[in-house]
Amino acid sequence: MANELELKYGCNPNQKPARIFMQDGSDLPIKVLCGRPGYINFLDAFNGWQLVRELKAATGLPAAASFKHVSPAGAAVGLPLTDTLKKIYFTDNVELSPLACAYARARGADRMSSFGDWISLSDVCDLPTAQLIAKEVSDGIIAPGYTEEALAVLKGKKKGNYNIVEIDPNYEPAAIERKDVFGITFEQGHNNLKIDSEMLSNLVTENKNLPEEAKRDLVIALITLKYTQSNSVCYAVDGQVIGVGAGQQSRIHCTRLAGNKADIWHLRQHPKVLGLQFVPGLGRANRDNAIDVYISDECEDVLGDDVWQNFFTLRPEPLTAAEKKEWLASFTGVSLGSDAFFPFGDNVERARRSGVSYIAQPGGSIRDDQVIETCNRYGIAMAFTGIRLFHH
Repeated sequence: MANELELKYGCNPNQKPARIFMQDGSDLPIKVLCGRPGYINFLDAFNGWQLVRELKAATGLPAAASFKHVSPAGAAVGLPLTDTLKKIYFTDNVELSPLACAYARARGADRMSSFGDWISLSDVCDLPTAQLIAKEVSDGIIAPGYTEEALAVLKGKKKGNYNIVEIDPNYEPAAIERKDVFGITFEQGHNNLKIDSEMLSNLVTENKNLPEEAKRDLVIALITLKYTQSNSVCYAVDGQVIGVGAGQQSRIHCTRLAGNKADIWHLRQHPKVLGLQFVPGLGRANRDNAIDVYISDECEDVLGDDVWQNFFTLRPEPLTAAEKKEWLASFTGVSLGSDAFFPFGDNVERARRSGVSYIAQPGGSIRDDQVIETCNRYGIAMAFTGIRLFHH
């Protein structure tokens, strides 16, 4: 290992020189096994590694994350997939290890946003996980190690130029962290806050029933938010993130954005979507685009007679607004985390439309009573954590 690594350029090609290095002169805790990762790649890698490491510590399960532009598009732990999830994640008839399940879930949360992502794994990358990654468009991966078989598969991506980074799992950062903005150095303590189910004990709503599965999903949502550009809101269910709203100035816009992504995740499981007949040989990215258009309100405008046949062997029957509403109304049990307090009850109203039954947020708004009243109206259980999770 070395204490610095020269990069091709910074955030943009005009930002040179660029490097990552250890200020104390010690060796970097990473090895580049293949490729030449860039500045943003490493930002995604180090944020993603922290996220999956904490998910595993909190749940005891292998974890994976899919990052784009320093925010997670998806994150998950390694729970088995249902037959429906296997189909919408394109993993039918594929051997899936627990780590591969975690990656399939993380990638499948928001497949449009995960196109060209950076992957983070909590465990040594095994062959089943590498074989899934080989089929997807991705910029690179960070993990604490790779089996020989997995490494051989990954080195075959991008004509041998796929970015593969190995990180020392025992590395711990310094207690104080710094960064420069406009030539001025900022300094703060590293955010070593431990997130677990104990911070969900302050249930402020009439409904105080918080099942173990909901606690797990709320913890997953909160840990994900810890590494998401603020303002941010995260929806999670069944051990995985299904919608992230990141970097919005308004909290209701976070809730809407994340809720819309969660709705798309739900709608991908509709029988009409599962029954779509694609043109043989259609690539995964084109399938994702076709599904996204089919689900959208603009489907009839976009899929004209001269377009639909490029994607489908048979012109699909439209998924009507009434069918979408009915399908989405059938989902409940979704957990939602917010990195700061809800200032108004409108966030709860929007969250409820995407199946949210459980909420964790810091509390502390002058309108907390209004937010609690809105939860009570719909039987939603809400915990005040007392902890803000801003990340910039």
